Amino acid sequence: MTEESPRRDHLYGGQALIEGVMMPGKDVWAVAVRCPDESIHTESHDINSVMSRHPILAKPGFRGVIALGQALTIGYKALMISASSSQEEEEQLSGGQMAISVSVALVLFLGIFMVLPIVVVGSTNRWLHLAPLPEALVEGFIRIGLFVGYIWGIGRMKEVRRTFEYHGAEHKTIAAYEHSEELSPENVDKYSTLHVRCGTNFLFLTFGIAVLVFAVLTSLNSGLWWKIGVRVVGVPLVAAFAYEMLRLGARFEDSRLMKILMAPGLWLQKITTQPPDKAQIEVAIASFQTVLTHEQEKLSGNG
Repeated sequence: MTEESPRRDHLYGGQALIEGVMMPGKDVWAVAVRCPDESIHTESHDINSVMSRHPILAKPGFRGVIALGQALTIGYKALMISASSSQEEEEQLSGGQMAISVSVALVLFLGIFMVLPIVVVGSTNRWLHLAPLPEALVEGFIRIGLFVGYIWGIGRMKEVRRTFEYHGAEHKTIAAYEHSEELSPENVDKYSTLHVRCGTNFLFLTFGIAVLVFAVLTSLNSGLWWKIGVRVVGVPLVAAFAYEMLRLGARFEDSRLMKILMAPGLWLQKITTQPPDKAQIEVAIASFQTVLTHEQEKLSGNG
């Protein structure tokens, strides 16, 4: 295949980890991590998706919520593996410590990006006297600004920048595969660190769609608990719609409309992905090849 005829047998994605990369396939997900002794630790696990047991959940409208929950679950497990494998034994965090860290991060995320904009806009609106719809729009744009600022800020930390480099290695590897390149560091490195199916695009689409949806819902009731409630309940629904948009973006990525819609997320990827070195690309390739190998074994076994 050529650059103009990329593979589309399965829409592969991935996740950057601590000194590693997780790659989920159709039935298997794999992790590759650079160990302290410079070796690469790999392991794979089956994906027991509820969508395979209940086909209706694989339909548009359902699959986005299921995929999000599955991605969070697998991502947490992969993060635990990478945190353990990438550190010397005496520096490793226990499962309980990791759980506490993730829980605190989740609470901070909800507090900063969900509740804080509501409180700030609600307080200042005592003097601005904005109508409910403009008030909700201002709140949404503040939320997006906080998110972009947060990503930019943490990206200046050395440890996070390395994770962003692994993120770039993941994107390059998938792009090379989709264009039927042999997965060598030299071939992979030719490709861009930006990818239309990136989780960054998904998050940005979710934030953008949420601005419009929550603006309309907030115009129906301006109470504080209503505002918080519709956002908590509405996020999975907005995420489901954003998931379908992301799939359309991948399918029709040459469309002018899709290029416009995906442009903000691709711009943000200039922060969340950084050029990787050869060693990081090797880790991404190891993770992806582990997925491909196990999927081929499953296919051969079924044949």
